[in-house]
Amino acid sequence: MKLNGKTILITGGASGIGLDAARQFLDLGAKVIVTGRNQQKLNAAKKMYPQLTAIKSDVANANDAALLYNQIKELGGIDILYNNAAVLVPPSNLGIAHHKHAEGAAYEMEVNYLGVIRLNNLFMDMLQSRKEAAIINTTSILSLAPSLIEATYSSSKTALAFYTVSLREHLKIIGSDVKVFELIPPLVATEMTEERNDKKISPEEMVKGLIDGLRKEQETIRVGDAKLFNLINRFFPKNAFGLLNPKKSHQLLMN
Repeated sequence: MKLNGKTILITGGASGIGLDAARQFLDLGAKVIVTGRNQQKLNAAKKMYPQLTAIKSDVANANDAALLYNQIKELGGIDILYNNAAVLVPPSNLGIAHHKHAEGAAYEMEVNYLGVIRLNNLFMDMLQSRKEAAIINTTSILSLAPSLIEATYSSSKTALAFYTVSLREHLKIIGSDVKVFELIPPLVATEMTEERNDKKISPEEMVKGLIDGLRKEQETIRVGDAKLFNLINRFFPKNAFGLLNPKKSHQLLMN
């Protein structure tokens, strides 16, 4: 898939993976629109990369999503919708026995799963009208095996993974040319993971893997350790579960 000349919308694009994706897509000759909830971060991103179009929008808010669609339509539309935005409620606030577990779980599901469906539905007709269009849904290695301390985050990404396969096959059945990619990253060094001491890759490396997969039109794009983890989980699922849930995570659950 060619990226030069494409217009790409990146949710959660004001920092971390989304911002580095914006930079790399711009370098490849694409037009990039980023969204986010934090206006200060959006302003900083715009200052860093003046070519960007930055729009404040919360994927968890249906009114924001509808307004975003209308703004994008006025700007001429998009060719690629990159659903990058995601939230992780800190494990200390989301233990499965914690009284606020349901609140955190609902918020994670709203952003990580339902927000993606909402935007895909809004932009589908627009994407189908373009010559070469795509949707990129970001799942996680936690959609392959769950993390005990990130149970509902894992669940939201698993739901998104199943939905992504279903959407892809549905579009093929109806004869749509819109491509649907699933991006499966390993642990990436972002604000969300800054308290984790596990092995991480940089957002730059992660996005390079994404772009390589898009160029090769790989429907499922596994980056870095996600490739090896997929194999381990396939043949040795207990070992894969253990890799994601070392004894230290059990201690966190008991605190």
